[in-house]
Amino acid sequence: MKIGIIGTGYVGLVTAVGLAELGHSVIATDKDKEKIAKLQQGIMPIYEPGLEELYKKTRDRRLVAFSADLNEAIQAADVIFVCVGTPPTAEGAADMSQIEEVARRIAENLNAYKLIVEKSTVPVKTSSWIKRTINLYKRSEAVFDVASNPEFLREGSAVHDFLNPDRIIIGVETDRARDILFQIYERFRERIIVTNIDTAELIKHASNSFLALKISFINLMANICEKTEADIEQVALGMGLDPRIGREFLRAGIGYGGSCFPKDIKALVRIGEELGVEMGLLREADKINEDRIRLFLEKIKRALWILKDKKVAVLGLSFKPNTDDIREAPSLKIIRELRQQEALVNLYDPQAMANMKEVWPEDPPRVVYCSSPYEAVRGANALVFLTEWEEFRQLELRRVKELMVNPIIVDGRNIFSPEKIRQLGFEYYSIGRR
Repeated sequence: MKIGIIGTGYVGLVTAVGLAELGHSVIATDKDKEKIAKLQQGIMPIYEPGLEELYKKTRDRRLVAFSADLNEAIQAADVIFVCVGTPPTAEGAADMSQIEEVARRIAENLNAYKLIVEKSTVPVKTSSWIKRTINLYKRSEAVFDVASNPEFLREGSAVHDFLNPDRIIIGVETDRARDILFQIYERFRERIIVTNIDTAELIKHASNSFLALKISFINLMANICEKTEADIEQVALGMGLDPRIGREFLRAGIGYGGSCFPKDIKALVRIGEELGVEMGLLREADKINEDRIRLFLEKIKRALWILKDKKVAVLGLSFKPNTDDIREAPSLKIIRELRQQEALVNLYDPQAMANMKEVWPEDPPRVVYCSSPYEAVRGANALVFLTEWEEFRQLELRRVKELMVNPIIVDGRNIFSPEKIRQLGFEYYSIGRR
């Protein structure tokens, strides 16, 4: 079975290489010719643990290839996974222009039966628009099916997630489409859940919005903790041990970011409201998340008073550990506010500095990118943690203290124990803890 992948972002790349690892012949395409050229040379455009190694393995077995010729890829494929972006519009809805463009290109190149699989996160009822678009523009009598197979890949562990799925959702309308997807995912047959397409489309938005809701809830509880003697870490532990709640996504901090949660919760709000459903619960969750940045900046200002000409070491730029992705990362808004207050920022991240330089070019001494955490804290008036990379947990804190002008830490991810940090002589601010 020949599989085509349209779109080579985080989802498309992992899906292409993952399906190749399952033994399928895969050709992936993208309109970004420069990206395709790098992939053809074996250069990964993103950092994702295990992805480069798996790509080399499957490429050596001639199971995966990359092409800039979208028409050829469509014509050659039996199954087409659509993995293009659905970024938010100014109103919060999903921008479906790339999905529509792909549907038209598939229609123009529909030379035989094909199964078109939505992998991108799309609003419920998108399949109906894809079918209508293909039927409007197709030039042949070839038939096709549309299915939904939402991805549940976590950046930083996406390769592991693909090869060890907790569930595979397939939304289909025909037995033929169902049987093809069962064949593709034969290795995980016992984890497949079959639904209609609307259900599959909604599951993805519902899943991400629920997790975002859980994060906002624990951050709301952290606000209460900061007004009392309660400790958010112990509150989260006491809650999470209840199996009905669970411990995942109960870490207080500076809020969620990335390309999924912020976009998906807003999109689901729009979907619901357009259907006449009151979505106040998710609106409030999103509002709580957006307010995390303001509250965290207040901590920095409380520690330093005046930010102008103060040097702030910022450790962690990606929206989460083990990725180079800075889309909707809290660091973007925090750095912007620090610079608006004329603070000098020293920035360090193990993987995300190249991406951040595209947003904030190096401009010494105002914006400086550093080769190590220790270089970043040298001469700093405060140290700010925005991402909980394991590397930061291993820092020699005594050395950090010696390098800083003022031993002040503002920890947005509760990386350290307040008691231990203060014993070392730091002034320490964290989230939901005294």
